[in-house]
Amino acid sequence: MKCDPTLYRGAPPSLAVKPRLLRHLLLPPLILLLTIGLGYTGYRISEHFGIRSLSENGERQLELHARTVESELGKYTYLPSLLELESSVSSLLADPTAQNRDSVNQYLEGLNRRSRSRAIYVLDTTGRVVATSNWRDADSYLGEDLSFRAYFQDAVRGHQGRFYGIGSTSGEPGYYLAHGLEQQGKIIGVAVIKVRLEALEERWQRARLEAYVSDENGIIILSSDPNLRLKSVRPLTAQTKERLARSLQYYWWPLNELQPLEREQLAEGVETVTFATHSDVPSDDKKISYLAQTRNLNDTPWDITLLTPLQDLRREAANQGMLVAVVFALLAFLLIAWNERRKVIATRLAAREALQEANNQLERKITDRTTHLRASNERLKAQIRERRHAEDTLRRAQDELVQAGKLAAIGQMSTSIAHELNQPLAALRTLSGNAVRFLQRGDLKVAADNLTTINDLVDRMGRITANLRSFARRGDDQGQASLSKAVEATLQLLAARLEASCVEVHRDFSDAQLTIDQTRLEQILVNLIGNALDAMHVETASPQLWLEGELRDGKYQLSVRDNGPGIDPQSRKHLFEPFFTTKPGEQGLGLGLTLSASLAAAAGGSLNVEFPDAGGVAFVLLLPLVQPVKAEPI
Repeated sequence: MKCDPTLYRGAPPSLAVKPRLLRHLLLPPLILLLTIGLGYTGYRISEHFGIRSLSENGERQLELHARTVESELGKYTYLPSLLELESSVSSLLADPTAQNRDSVNQYLEGLNRRSRSRAIYVLDTTGRVVATSNWRDADSYLGEDLSFRAYFQDAVRGHQGRFYGIGSTSGEPGYYLAHGLEQQGKIIGVAVIKVRLEALEERWQRARLEAYVSDENGIIILSSDPNLRLKSVRPLTAQTKERLARSLQYYWWPLNELQPLEREQLAEGVETVTFATHSDVPSDDKKISYLAQTRNLNDTPWDITLLTPLQDLRREAANQGMLVAVVFALLAFLLIAWNERRKVIATRLAAREALQEANNQLERKITDRTTHLRASNERLKAQIRERRHAEDTLRRAQDELVQAGKLAAIGQMSTSIAHELNQPLAALRTLSGNAVRFLQRGDLKVAADNLTTINDLVDRMGRITANLRSFARRGDDQGQASLSKAVEATLQLLAARLEASCVEVHRDFSDAQLTIDQTRLEQILVNLIGNALDAMHVETASPQLWLEGELRDGKYQLSVRDNGPGIDPQSRKHLFEPFFTTKPGEQGLGLGLTLSASLAAAAGGSLNVEFPDAGGVAFVLLLPLVQPVKAEPI
C-alpha cells in the first residue's frame, strides 16, 4: 500500500491573517477620519439650526425696532405742511419786509420749541432762507442759499422732500423734511424742518443692540457703533460720488466703504458677515462674525440692519460637533471592544446606557428650550395686545375728559346767564303791570318812566346775550381787540360769580388796541379771571382782584393778580401742561391755561405766571400793540 505524501505536508498559513492585519492597519485612520467628518457635520447642522433660530428671533426684534424708527420719523411729517396754514408765512413770501420776517421768525421759534425739532425755516422759490427758528443764533440759516439741496429741489416741484445729510452751515447731521407751500395752486416757497435722530442711537446703545440704518446711497446714517457712521455698505460709483460731492449731502466726509472680511448670503435680506475688530489684518482673534438681517423702512428709501453676534452660537455649535465626534468615537470604541473583547459585554451595555441617558438629556434640553421660546413668544404677543388695549383706553379717556370739560363750561355759562336774566325779567314783569295801571288811571308820566326803565332793562338783557354770542363765536387768526371792551365783556359774563364771591375788583390799566381777535382775548381773560375766582372761593376772607396794565418794549402787559392761597411749589412747574389742574374733583379739565398760552403765542405774545411775595398768583399777559394809544385810566 502506497501512502499519499500530501497527507503529511504542513498546512499552509491561514489566509485570515492578512485581512486581520489590514483591519488593524486601516481601521484607526478610518475611524479618525469618520470622527472628524461627523464632528464637522454636527457642527454645520447645529450652526444651521442655530442661525435659523437666531434669524426668527432677529426678525421679531428687527420688526420692533423698524417700527420704532418709522414712528420717530413719522411724528414730524405733518409739521412742514402746517406752515401752509399760517397767513404770516404767505405774507412774508409775498412781501419780504423786515416786519413780516420778524413775525415769522418768532412764530417759527415758538413752533420749533414746542415740537422739539432742531430747526424750522422757510425758503423762497430761489432757495434762499427768508425766515428761520434759529434767527437769534450766530450760525443762523437766515439768508443762506440752499437751492442745491435735494429736498428743496423735490419740494419746489411739488413732491415731498425727504433728506438726511450734514448741515452746510453748522456741520451738524440731521433729517430734513420739506414741503412746498402753495397759494392758489402755485408754489410760493418751501417749508423745511430739521430733526436730529441721535436719540435712536442712544436707545440702541443703552439696550446693547448692534444695528444701523443706511440711506438710499448705502451710507450708514444711524448706528449704535459710532465707528460705522457715514461709511458705505456697498461700493459707490464715480457718478454717485460726484453727485454727493455736488449736493454736499455729507459735507466733505470721506465715505469709506465698510468691507467685510467674509460674507455669505443666506436668504433675501439675511446674510452672515465678518468684520475686523482692531486692525485690517485678518486673524482669528481680531475678527467678529454677525448674522445681518436687513429690512426696508416704510415710506422711506432707507434700510435698517440688525447685527446679531455669532460667536456664542458657533461656540455652542463647536461643542455640539465635538459631542457628535466623541459619541461616534465612543461608539467605535465600543464596537471594537465588543469585537475584540467579548468578556466586557457588561461594560459595553453600561456605556450604551450612559450614552442613551446623555441623548435623553439633550432631547429634554431641546424640548425645554423650545417650550421656553414658545412661551416667550406668547408673552410677547400678550404684551403687544395689552399695550394696544391700553392705548385705546387712554384715547377714549382723553375724549371723555374733553367732553366733560365742554359740558362743565356750558353749565357754568348757563348758570351765570340765568342769574343775570332773572332780575331784569322780574323787574319787567312788575314794571309792565304798573305801566298798565297808570295808563288806566291816566298818569302818563309815570307810565312813560316805567316804559323807559323797561327799555333800559331790555338793552341790558341784549348786552348780556350779545356778550354770550361774542364769547361763543369762533375767533380768527388775525384781528385787533379793544382791551377795555374785552374786560367789560368778561366781567359781564362773570358778574354772577363776582357778586356771589364778594370779590373787590381793582382796575389800573389803560385802553389799548391789541393785535389779537376780540373773541380770543375775551376767552383768555375768562380763563384767567375764572381761575382767580376759583382760587379765592374758599380760603380767602376778603377776596380781591387786581387788573394792572402797562406798556413794555412796544407791547402791552396786563397782569391778573389775586390774593388767594397761591400754588404749591410742586404744582408750579406743571401749570401749562395739558390736563393738569389743581381744582378738586371734576371742577377742572386742565386745558384753560394751555389754551390761553397757545392763543397768546399765536398772536405773537406770551402768557407767564408770577408768585408775589405778598401771596396769591399773578398771570402776566403780554400782547403786541396795533399802535400806541393813549387813553384815560378806567
